[in-house]
Amino acid sequence: MSDTKVSQPSNLSRRSLLKAGLAAGAVAGSAGAARAAGDPLITEIQDWNRYLGEGVQARPYGTPSEFEAGVVRRDVEWLTASTESSINFTPLHELDGIITPNGLCFERHHGGIAEINPADHRLMINGLVDTPLVFTMEDLKRFPRENRVYFLECAANSGMEWRGSQLNGCQFTHGMVHCVMYTGVPLKLILEEAGIKTSAKWVMPEGADASAMTRSIPMDKALDDCLVAFKMNGEALRPEQGYPLRLVVPGWEGNMWVKWLRRIEVGDEPWHQREETSKYTDLLETGKARRFTWVMDPKSVVTSPSPQAPVTHGKGPLVISGVAWSGNGRITRVDVSIDGGRNWKTARLDGPSLSKALHRFYLDIDWDGSDLLIQSRAMDENGYYQPTKNELRAARGENSIYHNNGIQTWHVKADGTVENVEVS
Repeated sequence: MSDTKVSQPSNLSRRSLLKAGLAAGAVAGSAGAARAAGDPLITEIQDWNRYLGEGVQARPYGTPSEFEAGVVRRDVEWLTASTESSINFTPLHELDGIITPNGLCFERHHGGIAEINPADHRLMINGLVDTPLVFTMEDLKRFPRENRVYFLECAANSGMEWRGSQLNGCQFTHGMVHCVMYTGVPLKLILEEAGIKTSAKWVMPEGADASAMTRSIPMDKALDDCLVAFKMNGEALRPEQGYPLRLVVPGWEGNMWVKWLRRIEVGDEPWHQREETSKYTDLLETGKARRFTWVMDPKSVVTSPSPQAPVTHGKGPLVISGVAWSGNGRITRVDVSIDGGRNWKTARLDGPSLSKALHRFYLDIDWDGSDLLIQSRAMDENGYYQPTKNELRAARGENSIYHNNGIQTWHVKADGTVENVEVS
């Protein structure tokens, strides 16, 4: 393992990659390697060269290619008693960049998907305000709006890994996260329209779905960067993401991003609702529970190679890729280890670097075919870093399922297959 060379990106040119591919094809006949001559897919005319394709209106709403049929959200059937109160997972191993396509953003429901005609939807502001108000969707769209890119992570993401390696795939270990551009109205403007009384310290958003989801949010956060959003990635919210209206609470646990937002009550103290007492609290070894642990701390995961994205091309140039994020702000550095944390190399961050958004990282190596233990660890602009799982357990014990941001390990075997293991 120690003989595997880590190449700096500047040394790995396109020409050297092509030479490596040609050599691999000539020597080993590796699947997918370029061949110098005689490939019928190049030398012979194919059906798609010969015949006309569908016209412009064959697909009025664009859909992925049939050859991408496996790129979908997936659930774990035994995880919950019903699908109405359950979760499915973003296929992180199939994605690149930082933006999650709308149709692949993970779902978390507590009472199923509410199907609401926007013409019938209302948002009420009540409680400690000068003037209780009710807004239609058209009313809300007359406020000044903003576009912001944020990640959304469920507090239970990686929760099944607290006691050790459980699920074999980064979609299932880390797939309760997505990142999109939201369009909406700053919550501050809506609250100011109603007039906030001086005694007001908290707000409680409420959803219109059957679970009537409610959470307490400090007023400082509500007035800082929260959005009342009606679009994601430029189009209307999807029904499973809260259509026609949801709350965006940047950097904080996803349960607070109330979907199908119908009411915001203003108060002078937290409401201590079900989802912030018996749920979404962290039970410690002492029997006490941490509460109001809203911020999602620095976290990262290598998405390729990973159990669902094995190495299929054999030894030679290998791109290690992954995502990192932090509810504290921007990611400033990601380190990658290929030997289980004994040695680390700083990965290359590529693409936009936005506060409280996903960051894409790469490390290009020359793989010699030996076993690898791949890990990544992230650091944010405030100096917070991603801990090992043992460090987390030492601080919190093993009773919780929330806020597991421990370092993940993938074992890449000589045949290219990958397994979820723990090296802490």
